[in-house]
Amino acid sequence: MTFLVIDIGNTRLKWGLYEQAHPESPLLHQGAVVLEDIDGLWESAWQHLPRPEGMLGCVVAGEAIKRRVEEHLNRWGLQPRWLVATPRAGGVNNGYDHPHRLGADRWAALVGARHEALTQGVARAAALVIMVGTAVTIDALDTQGNFLGGAIMPGFGLMLRALETGTAGLKVPMGTATDFPTNTSDALTSGGTDAIAGAVDRAYRRLARREGCDPLLLMSGGAAPKLLSLADELPVRFVDHLIFLGLLVLAAEQGLGRQTS
Repeated sequence: MTFLVIDIGNTRLKWGLYEQAHPESPLLHQGAVVLEDIDGLWESAWQHLPRPEGMLGCVVAGEAIKRRVEEHLNRWGLQPRWLVATPRAGGVNNGYDHPHRLGADRWAALVGARHEALTQGVARAAALVIMVGTAVTIDALDTQGNFLGGAIMPGFGLMLRALETGTAGLKVPMGTATDFPTNTSDALTSGGTDAIAGAVDRAYRRLARREGCDPLLLMSGGAAPKLLSLADELPVRFVDHLIFLGLLVLAAEQGLGRQTS
């Protein structure tokens, strides 16, 4: 028996095949493709895998991309199941004004973060959840597992493209974040890094004041390594596959481990 989780973001599709639909289950296989290459996903990877007994995914890339992925899932005779945020699940209460409008990826990450807190034996800890991808989300959980709300800001690539579009002569490659940049590439990358780090720092301090304790600071996402320097200033912990973890928690809660076509 295996279980498939899928995270379709704005730029890439990430997938993981687990031994079962449980947050402690071993990861057997994983991969990622850019959205432009989704049509070749079956031939390049999935046809070589054992048929999953079930799946759960989150998608923010739109209906057209989702339908193309479902064509691959149909080759297994697998019923597609896509996450939609709910008022409560996985130990998290959804405080969004319209709970169903919260992005499925953010919802999965929040559930994964709450599971991390409980696993570490700090159920009374607040948590700040940072997802760094095409966009950056900064979401807050209080000590009771209530989602308080969060911010969305451009990721590194979007910031760079905005400057390239709006400013003459700035078509340069991504550089390195440094304290005092001395070339344009490094200056742009350092500016983006400082902008994201500053937003995280402000959110962390606000949450700490509100809850009267130092929150867990959990960071994940494909571009998270670009913010490694943040660990020098804040107690950030980088968590691989936080969205996958949340999907597994929700799949176990919903009993999806043996879904059939």
